[in-house]
Amino acid sequence: MMRGASSLLVLGAALAALAASPLLAQPGAPAGPLSVADAWVRAIPGATVAAAYMRLHNGGKAPVRVIGVRSALAGHAMIHETRLENGVSTMRPHEPLTIAAGASVALEPGGLHVMLHDLAHPLAVDEQVPLELLLEGGGRVAVSARVRPLSAE
Repeated sequence: MMRGASSLLVLGAALAALAASPLLAQPGAPAGPLSVADAWVRAIPGATVAAAYMRLHNGGKAPVRVIGVRSALAGHAMIHETRLENGVSTMRPHEPLTIAAGASVALEPGGLHVMLHDLAHPLAVDEQVPLELLLEGGGRVAVSARVRPLSAE
C-alpha cells in the first residue's frame, strides 16, 4: 500500500514538472517569456508554398532568439524577410530572429514572415496549420495558425 502511494506521488511530481516545463508550450501559451498572438496563414489556391504571419512578444528580461521553424504540413519552413531594394521586392532568409527583452516583433505581409515550402496539400480557408518555433537553448513554442483567404491583410 505504501509503495503504491509513493509511486503516485513520484508520478504526480513528474507530471507537474513536465506541465511547468517551458520547453514545449501548448498553442497560445507562452514558452518562457515568448508569447505568440494572431497567427495566420494566407491561402493560395493550388500552391505548394504559403506564408505565415503572427506577433511575437518577449515578456522576459533577456533577448529570445528564434533559430528555426518547423511544420508537420511543410517539407521545409523558415523565417524570411521581404524588402524593397531599388524598386525590386526581394526575399531572404532571416534566421535567427532576435526579440529584445520587453519587445514585440510583427511577422506580417511585406516584411518578416514564415515561408512554408513543399506543403503536404493545398491549404483550405479555416484550416489550422501547426507550427513550431525553435528557440536558442532548446525551447520550443507550438503555434496553430488559421488559414485565411487570399485577400486577407
